[in-house]
Amino acid sequence: MLTDRQPRVSMAHLPTPLEPLPRLTAALGGPQLWVKRDDQTGLATGGNKTRKLEFLVAEALAQGADTLVTCGAGQSNHARQTAAAAARFGFRCTLVLRGPRPAASQGNLLLDRLLGAEIAWAEDVAVDERLEKVMAELGERGRRPYLIPYGGSNPVGATGYVAAMEELLAQCAQRGLGFDGIVLASSSGGTQAGLVLAARARRYAGRVLGISVALPAEQLRRDLAELASATAAHLGIGIGFAEDDFDVDDSYLGGGYGVVSSLEREAVRTAARSEGLLLDPVYTGRAFGGLMDLIRRGVFAAQERLVFWHTGGVASLFAHPDI
Repeated sequence: MLTDRQPRVSMAHLPTPLEPLPRLTAALGGPQLWVKRDDQTGLATGGNKTRKLEFLVAEALAQGADTLVTCGAGQSNHARQTAAAAARFGFRCTLVLRGPRPAASQGNLLLDRLLGAEIAWAEDVAVDERLEKVMAELGERGRRPYLIPYGGSNPVGATGYVAAMEELLAQCAQRGLGFDGIVLASSSGGTQAGLVLAARARRYAGRVLGISVALPAEQLRRDLAELASATAAHLGIGIGFAEDDFDVDDSYLGGGYGVVSSLEREAVRTAARSEGLLLDPVYTGRAFGGLMDLIRRGVFAAQERLVFWHTGGVASLFAHPDI
C-alpha cells in the first residue's frame, strides 16, 4: 500500500460499500452506474473528510496538540467531522465559520454544537483573517492548537484518498469489476488529488472526473496539480503533476457555491426516489446533477460502467427543508 508508512488513527468504517444503482441506470438509459458510499464512513453521519482526518488526527497527536482548529461555511461537513473526530480522540475543537451567526442551529451546525465545538463566526471579515486571530488567541490561553486547512486538503489529508483509491481497486479485483470512470464533487481538492495520484501510481486507466462545485476549472486544476505533487512528495512517490492531468468540469457552478438550482433539486429527488440514496444540496447534489446531464447529452456511452463517489453531506439536508 502506498500509505502504509504514514501515521494513521482508525475512525472510519472501511471499506465503504460499493453498490450498483440499477434503477438510476435504467432511468437514465445507461451507462451502468455504481456508487462508492463514503457517506457511510460512520463519523457523526459520515462523509469523505473522515478518511482525511485519520491521517490529520494522527499528526495532531504526534505533535502534542490539544485542540483541533479548522474553518468552513456555516453548514460545513468538514467542520462537523472535525468536531466529531476531536470528541472521539479527546481534543478540544474550535471552528471558524464563514459569515454571521445564524438565528437557529440546524443541520451540521446543530451537530457541531452537540459535539462540543467552540464556534467563532467570521462575521464581516475574511475567514483566513479570523482564523489567524483565533489561532493566536488559543496560543495566548495556553492551548496547543493544530490547524487543519479548509476541507482537510493538504498532503497529509489527501493521503486519505490515496488509500481510498487503493481500497476501490481492491474491491474491484475481488469482485471482478472494472470501471471506465469515477465521478465526484470537487472543491478543496484533497479527494480528487488523492484519487488521481493513486490512479497514476496503480495504473488505473479510467477517467477521474471532478465536477467543480465552487471554483472555475482553471483555478481548480492548478490547485489539484500543486496538491497532488506535494502529496506524492510527502509519500515519497516520484510523480509530478501538471494542470492538464486533471479532468474537471465547471459547467454546473450555476449561481455559485451553495446556491441551489433545479439541477441540484432534481438530482437530490431522483437519487432519493429511485434508489433511497440521500445526496446533499451543495456537493453531491451538484455533482450528481452534472453527471445526469452529461449522461443525457451522450458524453458517456451506454455500455460504460461508472462509479459515483459519494462524499457525504447528508446532515446539511436538514438545514434546507425549504429548497
